[in-house]
Amino acid sequence: MTELQEKLFEQSESEYAGFQARVVPNIERNTIIGVRVPKLRSMASQLTKSSEYDDFIKGLPHNYYEENIIHAVIISKVKDYRTAVEMADGFLPFVDNWAVCDTMRPKAFEKHPDGLTDDIKRWISSDEEYTVRFGVDILMTYYLDDEFNPEHLRLVSDIKSDKYYVKMMIAWYFATALAKQWDLTVPVIEQCCLSDWIHNKTIQKACESFRIEPEKKAYLKGLKIK
Repeated sequence: MTELQEKLFEQSESEYAGFQARVVPNIERNTIIGVRVPKLRSMASQLTKSSEYDDFIKGLPHNYYEENIIHAVIISKVKDYRTAVEMADGFLPFVDNWAVCDTMRPKAFEKHPDGLTDDIKRWISSDEEYTVRFGVDILMTYYLDDEFNPEHLRLVSDIKSDKYYVKMMIAWYFATALAKQWDLTVPVIEQCCLSDWIHNKTIQKACESFRIEPEKKAYLKGLKIK
């Protein structure tokens, strides 16, 4: 057992491990130690300064869910853009659940919107469920405000996947786009550009949002596919 794994087990909470197992049901229960995220973030910061860092980053696949969260946190904190892309590419093949995937949001990406477009296209073209989800999540996180481009709506709507966590992310993306870029996004719903399931899930998520006005929610409900 590594020094990091020993620290993780020292911080484990059995009830929290059970909760996490329900939140991330597609991974083995015995891979979940039960450590809360604030503690994992602290461990990630400590690990980057330790002699164990290189072995940890290169030691894929990890044995435990919490190790994967720590890895995702470390990538999120990387300051160099190209290094962040390379580390994400190295880690994505080992991402096996939505929580780890969604934790990985590199701050370095925010400062390189133009250069990242090709990488996003590459990620969303992947056959891997969580690589696609990651690409859509990056578009949602960094490209729905000042860097928004209507072309991104088409990129996401063109994704064809029967993977549940990809479909959920697409719905989340369009619900967020409706909140931030209503005029350009609502035609995607009006014209039924999405699969029926994603279309209805988008409307559901948008109607649950506090950022969308009641009259817009009422309009969206009228567009639901029966």
